[in-house]
Amino acid sequence: MLSRWENGGVEVTEPGYRKLFREFYGRANEELGFPPELESESVEELRNRLVVARSVDRDTLDMFQRQVNDLRSSDQRFGAVVVLDQLNQLVRQMESIRSFSVSTRHRQQLARTLTDARTLAGWTALDRGSQLQAWQYHEDAKVSAMEADSPQLLAHAAAQQAVILLDMGEPVLAVELLEFARGVAEKRVPPLLGAWLAAAHGEGLAAAGRHDESLRAFDEAQVMLPANPVDPEMPFLLLNDGQLTRWRGSALVRLGNPDSINQLESEVKDLESPDNWAIRGQTNMYVDLAFAYAAAGDSKGALKYARLARQLASRIGSERQRQRLVNLELPGVGSAGIA
Repeated sequence: MLSRWENGGVEVTEPGYRKLFREFYGRANEELGFPPELESESVEELRNRLVVARSVDRDTLDMFQRQVNDLRSSDQRFGAVVVLDQLNQLVRQMESIRSFSVSTRHRQQLARTLTDARTLAGWTALDRGSQLQAWQYHEDAKVSAMEADSPQLLAHAAAQQAVILLDMGEPVLAVELLEFARGVAEKRVPPLLGAWLAAAHGEGLAAAGRHDESLRAFDEAQVMLPANPVDPEMPFLLLNDGQLTRWRGSALVRLGNPDSINQLESEVKDLESPDNWAIRGQTNMYVDLAFAYAAAGDSKGALKYARLARQLASRIGSERQRQRLVNLELPGVGSAGIA
C-alpha cells in the first residue's frame, strides 16, 4: 500500500491509515498531502469552554451577583419552593465558567459570588428538608470562599452550616463549628458579621445548654452591632436590633427561659406589619413562640402560634419548620398534630 500511495495509485482516506502514515514517515497531514487533522471532540469542547470563560467581563460578573441577590429576595418573600431549582442552575453555570477561566481576578470574583450562591442554595435546601444536600452546598461554599481568599465568606458559610447540626440534634458539633467560624473571623471581618457570628454562637451554646455563655455571646453581638447594620459587601447578612432580639428570644426558648415570650412578643407587631416581607423569619418566630408558650404551660398560646406557623410554612414550602412543629407537645395534650 505504501508503494502504491507513493506512486499515486491509491488515496488514503481512513483516519487509522493516515495515523500509521504519519507515524511511519514522521510527517504531518499537510506534508503528506492529507487534509488537516480534525481536532478530537474533547479538544474542541475544551476550546469552546475556554472561549466562553474568556468572554466573561465585569458586567457578566456583576450580573451573576445580581441574580443571586434577586433569588435571595425571592427566597425571603416566597420561600425555597420557587428558588432552589434556579439556584442549582445558576451555581452549575458559574462553576463551569470558573473551571475554565485562567484569569486570576475573574476566578476570585466568581468564587466570591459562587460562595454566596452556594450558601444560599444550602439554606434553601435545608428549608426544603434536604439536609445532605444542604451540607454539601456549605462544604462547597467553604472551598470557594478559600479560593476567594475571603475570611468573612468562610466564616459565614461555616456558621450557617452549623444550623444543620443544630437541627439534627448535634449541638456539641455545632458549637465546635461555630467556634471555628469565629476563630476564622477574629479581627478580620466587619462589625456586622462579627455581631452575626456572635449571635449564631449564642444560639449554638443555648442548644448545648450553656446558659450563661449563650447570653454573654448575645451581649457581645449587641455591642458589636453597628448603628447602621447594612453592608453592601455582605448582602447575605440581615441583622438589626429587632432581628437580634428575636434571635436571642429563640435561644431563650432553647434554654427554657420564661423571658423568651416577652422577647419574641415584643417583635411580633413588626413582623406582622403589611410592610414586612420576611415571611421565612416570621414563620420561624411563630414556631419559636409556639414552643415558648408550650414550655410555659399555655396550650392556648402555643396552639395559636403553631397554627399561624403551619399556615406560613405551607405557603412557602418550609419542610424544616413543619418538622419542628411535629415535635411540639401541648401542655396536658401531648403531640399537637400541627404539622
